[in-house]
Amino acid sequence: MRALHSSLIKPLIRLPSPFSTPIISPSPLRKQFLYLHSSATTSLQKLTAMADNKTAAVDGNSTSDHVSDAWYSVPDLRLRDHRFIVPLDYSIDRCSSTKITVFAREVVAVGKEEQSLPYLLYLQGGPGFECPRPTEAGGWISRACEEYRIVLMDQRGTGLSTPLTPSSMSQVKSAEDLANYLRHFRADNIVHDAEFIRKRLVPDAGPWTILGQSFGGFCAVTYLSFAPKGLKQALITGGLPPIGEGCTADSVYKAGFEQLVCQNEKYYKRFPQDIEIVRDVVNYLAESGGGVPLPSGGILTPRGLQLLGLSGLGSSTGFERLHYLFERVWDPLIVQGAKRRISDYFLNAIEILFLLGDAKDLILQPILCECASSIFLYERWIGFDANPLYALLHESIYCQACMNCLIHLLFSDMKGASSLWSAQRIRALNDNKFDAIEAAKVGRPVLFTGEMIFPWIFDEVHALRPFKDAAQLLAEKKDWPSLYDIAALKENKVPVAAAVYYEDMYVNLKLSMETASQIAGIRPWITNEYMHSGLRDAGSRVFDHLLAMLNGKKPLF
Repeated sequence: MRALHSSLIKPLIRLPSPFSTPIISPSPLRKQFLYLHSSATTSLQKLTAMADNKTAAVDGNSTSDHVSDAWYSVPDLRLRDHRFIVPLDYSIDRCSSTKITVFAREVVAVGKEEQSLPYLLYLQGGPGFECPRPTEAGGWISRACEEYRIVLMDQRGTGLSTPLTPSSMSQVKSAEDLANYLRHFRADNIVHDAEFIRKRLVPDAGPWTILGQSFGGFCAVTYLSFAPKGLKQALITGGLPPIGEGCTADSVYKAGFEQLVCQNEKYYKRFPQDIEIVRDVVNYLAESGGGVPLPSGGILTPRGLQLLGLSGLGSSTGFERLHYLFERVWDPLIVQGAKRRISDYFLNAIEILFLLGDAKDLILQPILCECASSIFLYERWIGFDANPLYALLHESIYCQACMNCLIHLLFSDMKGASSLWSAQRIRALNDNKFDAIEAAKVGRPVLFTGEMIFPWIFDEVHALRPFKDAAQLLAEKKDWPSLYDIAALKENKVPVAAAVYYEDMYVNLKLSMETASQIAGIRPWITNEYMHSGLRDAGSRVFDHLLAMLNGKKPLF
């Protein structure tokens, strides 16, 4: 395996608490951890310049770290945009750190702009996806606006928050420099940004309520671990993360592959005619030199086809959308003797799948299957072109410091907290079930995969190819800082309510309940009425139920 570039490692061991000035603290509620502090390199200044340019465009020569715009309207809502200039690296002196922009949109019901309302921060799912753009009042936003002032924060690297796209990241010429830069874009720094914003936006820097969907729930648990004084309440939907030390990805994917078998079985029971169609497509791809070109320059292979399960198997309308996609997989034969080929309709839809990303967490933006031939639809399937952070950082969200592994981490080649392409390793243990070519050959149903990032994606998806080496460095990285503090969670005083979906394909029920058992005072709501997309599908009801659990309307027993 490739080692981290030695020139990026300073011979200095630091012992910081992730949300305070770097000191050694004896408090049992805040575990300290060792990590090697990587130095910033000059090529990264180019990305920082985007933040500086944005500030100048909004506020002329202003040096303020917070710029707000005037109110404007969409139907039944009033919106106001805010931009904050924040440190890239909170672990060093704020003046020394390079800067990035974090964008947040304030949302209230019409007529409530000047009312004194409590604040609610929405933490988007992902990783690597921006907040939804409201076009009108509806769903959970409409319900929340009855009593809250909502803050929709684009997490760093997404949307208008110094976005990391294939084109912007191409400014960084070294894989080592890019990997070093990307390490600052996980939940710990997202929470730092949230605290930076809260102290400048909320009157008297008071606490606010947070709502975390999926990965946003992971961020909420990080918030509860390290900055609970900033929180009034926490609402979590489909987002209780595994919080063990080291890398928990293996346990996530072991549970994930088990759930995938069940989801595939249910899909083929619903649409048994698709068993033969999918097998035919796999055979066609295998016999076409291993795959066929996609319009972007990527390639569709049998294993790439299986990625359709990412969005097709885990949301409320996913089965139907996947079925309707395969309805039009083949071109009609209008000339006798013509060779069968996969339709442009299907390839364009697959292209959209590899372009933008994971549809499960795009809460306010419905997926229009009838527009499958457009770029927009495919963008809503997976999301690698506009949102490459999802692929680059996906396994790292399960990696954190391992106190028991520190000596090995520093002085040996042991795994430490690295993921080492966990999904690929666990898939190899299940190849008897998930080998698409073998399944088609022997007449078994071809099983789709789920929320998993494999190393070969960086070969087959055109937008990701330039970042293959950086992805490898991130997979090998051992010195990730802590994301959770179990001791602090066991002493939690913040009211927490969490929707836990019984058949959640993305955030496993059993692992979620193990985490819930470690958070003092949490009220989990286990339901099979909704899938992972519950906040999108029935936002007002889900939001109202969680609030009722905390305000006494839903009794404990």
